[in-house]
Amino acid sequence: MPSFCAQPSCKAAVPSDLEPVKLCVLHFTLAVEQACSEMRRETVLGRATHERQLEIIRYIAEHGELLARTATSGMHLSDELKARILNTFLTLMNLRENLDRSALRQPVGRSGNH
Repeated sequence: MPSFCAQPSCKAAVPSDLEPVKLCVLHFTLAVEQACSEMRRETVLGRATHERQLEIIRYIAEHGELLARTATSGMHLSDELKARILNTFLTLMNLRENLDRSALRQPVGRSGNH
């Protein structure tokens, strides 16, 4: 029995790969993009500690994998949803790139708590 998206007023079914997060594909991509935006601001400011940077890297990997499994599961996706998925992958990749650039800008030994 399929479950439905946890977002209020959304009646879309939740794909099996997204069952742990209880979101449809659209709302999952929106949530990932929002989270990435917040994390990118955090990394640009150089305030992310090493531990936080590792958390962000794990987030990118886990959510990218979830998105890949969902996108390649064989379920029918509209062209608009395919474009949104690709944009979300790009957002995850850009966050990783920003994280790498931020790490290069920080002097050795900086804790990020300033």
